[in-house]
Amino acid sequence: MNIVVQLAPRDGAAPKTVYTWDADTDILSASVRLAPAKSGKSGSVEVEGTDGSWIILDLLDEHISGVEIAVWPGVTKREALAMPPTVQDAAVRVPAGGKAPAVTAFEVEIPMSAETDAQERNFHFRLGVPRETSAVRVAQDLLLDVDATNHVAGVWLLNVPPFPDEP
Repeated sequence: MNIVVQLAPRDGAAPKTVYTWDADTDILSASVRLAPAKSGKSGSVEVEGTDGSWIILDLLDEHISGVEIAVWPGVTKREALAMPPTVQDAAVRVPAGGKAPAVTAFEVEIPMSAETDAQERNFHFRLGVPRETSAVRVAQDLLLDVDATNHVAGVWLLNVPPFPDEP
């Protein structure tokens, strides 16, 4: 897994998470309200599951500004989804690297699985092989699982609104 993050103390409260469902495509978007960009470096990280599923991390100023679930993996529904016992509040940066261009994008392919609670309000996407991780709060309702080498190992979407009813 090649998504490396840098963690730093956060100034102030975690930004809000705003969810949007596209009923025509089943795409769920989670937007994070960040301060205006300073460096102008933006782009995306596309995580493709070996089953064809997709999660896209949108980046603004090298920070996660949103998550899109474009093609869902098979989702395992659990009566109760075990939430992380502790969550670290931090500013999470996805560094572009030395002389990266102003817009960056890269794609990684990795086994991905998804699970949800019985009400389908909390979702956990595991990326790669299971390993020990710590939960880090990116925004109020958006967490990352980060392993000991600061690689992203999972994404949590919390308090997701229900899918819109069909007309």
